[in-house]
Amino acid sequence: MSGLFDGTPLERPVTCEVCEKPLDQCGCPRDGGGRILLPKDQPARVRREKRRKGKVATVVTGLDPAASDLPAILKTLQATCAAGGTLRDDQIEIQGNHRDKVLAILRDMGYPAKASGG
Repeated sequence: MSGLFDGTPLERPVTCEVCEKPLDQCGCPRDGGGRILLPKDQPARVRREKRRKGKVATVVTGLDPAASDLPAILKTLQATCAAGGTLRDDQIEIQGNHRDKVLAILRDMGYPAKASGG
């Protein structure tokens, strides 16, 4: 991508509109289309699901897989809840009923998380 006044003494690189760094140094989260997608713009939904044999799982949906580091979020949630979990179909699944803890953690990370379901 060419910058402003490309090829002149006044040449400036193209910068990010959020952090104002050159695009090659920008660390802002971006979606698949290249648009900036901050955590505050990703409404997360946290619900409980009943599984086989009466087991309960906490499921987080609504996070963009390209703009969010889902494996890092999963690892944080697993460590905080002291439970296992996995990524499945762009959803984070945590074993057990940890909806309130997960909501608090996601809100601390800057996501507007809400409880959904029962």
